[in-house]
Amino acid sequence: MEEGFNAYRQSLESEEQSIKSTQSVVEQAIAWFRAHSMFVLAYGTGCGAIEMPPTFTSRYDIERLGVVGVATPRQADILIVSGYCSPKTLKRVIRSYEQMSDPKYIIGLGSCTINGGMYWDSYNTIKKLDDFLPVDMYVNGCMPRPEALIEGFVKLQEKIRLNSSEAGYIKYRDNYAHYRANQERLFGAQVAPSYEENFAGMN
Repeated sequence: MEEGFNAYRQSLESEEQSIKSTQSVVEQAIAWFRAHSMFVLAYGTGCGAIEMPPTFTSRYDIERLGVVGVATPRQADILIVSGYCSPKTLKRVIRSYEQMSDPKYIIGLGSCTINGGMYWDSYNTIKKLDDFLPVDMYVNGCMPRPEALIEGFVKLQEKIRLNSSEAGYIKYRDNYAHYRANQERLFGAQVAPSYEENFAGMN
């Protein structure tokens, strides 16, 4: 018991030393709390959605790391794009991401989010998610097992604790014209779903 506590204390001390000295104690505390209270949007976009439920069940129990699922984008910090993504799905993913409040992060789950994976030559799937939305952490594989997804969360937590200025939401805000141009190249000027047209006759 004592050995385990000492090992945990040493890991925390080494973690603290690695954090930039320019951060105040309050900033360090906020970053630590943020890294250990990650709310994931329950939105399975592709075949990786099959690997996500076991990650939250008792066998892997990712909740012990402070990761929980939520129902709406406005409650979420993390968006997992879980595998292949068609243009029709991507439009909804963009809408969901833009409804999330800062700070927010994206995990690209599976090879399809990196280079198209097994659908690299398909006309109906995107090849590189980072062209349209900023990806903070990739988890490669087809499909990655729950252990790999957990490792991706651990690495993302490290990145959040360091308060990295390279966070995706900052990148998206500072380079919005670039992302918007790529989105419009795929969808035209109407990137978001046209809810106004869909519900025009309901009043």
